[in-house]
Amino acid sequence: MNKVILLNHRPVGLPQLTDFKIIEENIPEPADGEVLLQTLYISVDPYLRGRMSDVKSYVPSFELNKPIQSLIIAKVTTSHHPDFEAGDFVAGQLPWKENQLSNGKGLSKVDPNAAPLSAYLGLLGMTGLTAQIGLTQIGKPKEGETIVVSGAAGAVGSIVGQIGKIMGCHVVGIAGTDEKVALLKSKFGFDDAINYKTTTNMADAIGKSCPNGVDIYFDNVGGEISDAVMTHLNKYARVPVCGAISLYNNTAEAKGPRLQPILVKNSVLMQGFIVSDHAKEFPEAIAQLLAWYKAGKLTYAETIVEGFENTSQTFIDLFSGKNEGKMIVKI
Repeated sequence: MNKVILLNHRPVGLPQLTDFKIIEENIPEPADGEVLLQTLYISVDPYLRGRMSDVKSYVPSFELNKPIQSLIIAKVTTSHHPDFEAGDFVAGQLPWKENQLSNGKGLSKVDPNAAPLSAYLGLLGMTGLTAQIGLTQIGKPKEGETIVVSGAAGAVGSIVGQIGKIMGCHVVGIAGTDEKVALLKSKFGFDDAINYKTTTNMADAIGKSCPNGVDIYFDNVGGEISDAVMTHLNKYARVPVCGAISLYNNTAEAKGPRLQPILVKNSVLMQGFIVSDHAKEFPEAIAQLLAWYKAGKLTYAETIVEGFENTSQTFIDLFSGKNEGKMIVKI
């Protein structure tokens, strides 16, 4: 039998296990032009929370009693498709199923000899692309500038900081544990890092870590942390807005400082972005990420949880910061 995870209820606030449901179905047989895929790794990502709500967004909401989907690494076990052979490894936006059929649309082959398969969900997947494209195309870092990254120990933030260092910048990360702060400095080469949970005055702490002000703020979290960073923005600063995980489970509208005076006074560019809008640039960006990785200039961290049945809880754990780097479920 084949296990499948459905959206059982639309979450209110922080998702609960009861918002998900595991069912079993027969393993299907591929027809002509189809492949049978065996799921190996599932990516769990904060943006999936938005798709669980019935609100207008840049991607359609998940349907109730239908499978949730995200980026998955799978193995082709049977192929009746001319472009794929049994034994191929592929990546694609696929439903949370242990085994499934595909007509090949949206699948891309991945090379296990170039990098570990799980890296194609993180460093060489959407998170790496988000970091590279958001920082280089919106942040436009220049040597000697100061970059602050929130959610810095996460999948995107840890790569942003490393790219910033490659480009000769002073990089400061914000994370939620002393262990993550140490990881940012030891493994990822950040110049400094701040534990926001033990810091009583974030604005003062950012000022001490960024004596020359902030030229680029890569925002992954929103909320009060971002409010504190904004007070240190330099003239012509750039703010790529990647996410707002601190606000995703709010049940009331969040209120905060009015940013317009800061943006006008300092001629700041603040721009949200969706990495899928840059699909034409993916091949070049992945090639650059892979080159940096092979040259030893980029590394990555993963938090891997084993077991398909643990996928829903692993997703929930994102919102309490239980991940270092990319959060992945291994089947």
